[in-house]
Amino acid sequence: MSRWPRSYPLALIIALVALVPVGVLFALASDTAELFDAHNLRVLTNTLLLMVFTVLGAVLIGVPLAVITAYVQLPWRRLWLILLAAPLAIPSYIGAFTLYAAFGPGGEIENLIGLPTPAVHGLAGATLVMTLYSYPFVMLTTRASLLSLDASLVNAARTLGMTLGVSLWRVVLPRVVTGIAAGALLVALYTLSDFGTPAIMRLDTFTRVIFVEYNAFGLSQAAMLSLQLLVIVGLVLFLESRVRGSQEKPGRHLTLWPERWQKVAMGLAVAPVTILAIVLPLSVFGIWLIREGTGGFDFRYAWNSAHASFLAAVVAVVLAIPVAHAAIAGKAGRLMERVTYFGFGVPGIVMGTALVYIGLQLPFLYQTLSLLVLAYVLRFLPLAVGSVRSTAEGLDPSLVKAARVLGASPREAFQRVTLPLTLRGMVAGAALVFLEAMRELPATLMLGPTGFETLATYLWRVYEAGYFGRAAIPGLLLVLMSALGLALMLSGERRGEFDVTENQHS
Repeated sequence: MSRWPRSYPLALIIALVALVPVGVLFALASDTAELFDAHNLRVLTNTLLLMVFTVLGAVLIGVPLAVITAYVQLPWRRLWLILLAAPLAIPSYIGAFTLYAAFGPGGEIENLIGLPTPAVHGLAGATLVMTLYSYPFVMLTTRASLLSLDASLVNAARTLGMTLGVSLWRVVLPRVVTGIAAGALLVALYTLSDFGTPAIMRLDTFTRVIFVEYNAFGLSQAAMLSLQLLVIVGLVLFLESRVRGSQEKPGRHLTLWPERWQKVAMGLAVAPVTILAIVLPLSVFGIWLIREGTGGFDFRYAWNSAHASFLAAVVAVVLAIPVAHAAIAGKAGRLMERVTYFGFGVPGIVMGTALVYIGLQLPFLYQTLSLLVLAYVLRFLPLAVGSVRSTAEGLDPSLVKAARVLGASPREAFQRVTLPLTLRGMVAGAALVFLEAMRELPATLMLGPTGFETLATYLWRVYEAGYFGRAAIPGLLLVLMSALGLALMLSGERRGEFDVTENQHS
């Protein structure tokens, strides 16, 4: 019988730990918890409606923008792409906070220019916010699919008399359905897991009601609601696993040269999205900063965020190494890797509910930094695993074999060959975990030590207290940190774009 690779035992332990929160929820949900009462059905309806409307809105915005950024020759094309992807650099709860403060009677817009504006809240408000900050998922996945297509079929359709619009609709879009579906499913997961936007918009979805039950000491009911939410998340994850990318070989790239008036029309069409998603939040924070200054903000909150996130990033990378190498080694390892990915699909509010119960059973962990870091690691470990694995897969196995032939032990070969060559992927994975942990709100609210404020939780406290002006500094710092994560992602996307271009010219 063949021996298991050395990475398997550690990877198996890590995979089992990743399943602990789900097991805890089953143990915590009692028979007295209500399952299908009228309130729960309303919560389920609100959650599903928000998900469906957000997905539709993201597709309606994201797909046309993908076509524009992929095919249309515009001045400053790279700037357009960065600008249209920029909403990913702003946590949705920041967008919800600023839109809530800007619109409605007594809002910042009315105070500034004297014009009354409608209030933004409820299902419509939450859908607007979630659409504005999730459409880039659809845009980027669809754009990647569009860049991989051969334009010859479109040119053939044009020669047969089809207009450009009809050829794009009947020839191009059916070939990028998988890209659209992949982005739509990411939007669905993002919507299901978001806590801040429904809470600020006062919409009773699963995430908001779970937090309310937790604060009311209804841990069993919170666990039952968490399991219901996990069923929906599990269904979306299953659908996501069935989506397969396009298998077409890249060919000649389609290029569209618009007239001047068409460029102006595109700019006017894009303007409302960029104004609401980017300009408005930054403007509101700027107004608050000028009005309030930095008074009341303790920069230790930024240190707390950086400290906890850094610890989570280091631990996540250390745990990602055996999981990534096990996934490369064989099918059993790939299964272990898929199990760890389940944590990324578990909403932060659900992870927090499970780990609160663990903390209550293990008092030495309750409300400690260690428990908070564990939550971050379980949530964002897949980011580190994916980065380490993608780097490790690109290594030449002959290098390790040569080291072994020269007398190096497996540990020495790993330390002197594999580790230095995968360091870039480890750093990238750590950076992504760090930045996501900085943004995490619900798990930090539930698990943070007493008196331990981060940028995200301080922002939430000033919202609850109504001291909106004090949100400027933490909000701008969070946007800056998130922008670094977007830069990392777009740098990878840019390399992929160059690969496509090189393939077309070869």
